[in-house]
Amino acid sequence: MSKLRHSRFDCAPGCAVEAAISLIDGKWKCVILFHLTDGTMRFSELRRAIPGVTQRTLTNQLRELEADGLIRREVFAQVPPKVEYSLSELGHSMTPVLAALKAWGDANLDRFAMAQPEA
Repeated sequence: MSKLRHSRFDCAPGCAVEAAISLIDGKWKCVILFHLTDGTMRFSELRRAIPGVTQRTLTNQLRELEADGLIRREVFAQVPPKVEYSLSELGHSMTPVLAALKAWGDANLDRFAMAQPEA
């Protein structure tokens, strides 16, 4: 039995936050969306831009983002196949949220940075 991607929300306080987070709940989804704010990218470009993600995970996260309407996937009929990803209108509406997350991360990165071994 497959897991429901999104269930109905009870509209209690905080349900709008719950609804928004349910769309970006994957480990790499915000990072993918952030990279797509610069423009259209091919799968291999995203793979290079996000070195920690596996091919399988990137594929799954892109599929979920497309299913949720946050990104567009355009397939070009050519050999070899060419697929491009871009933000949808809904995805573009998340740009201020992603910018705020980046600003917060930049301001607090030193709190979470891994300790560097001394040479």
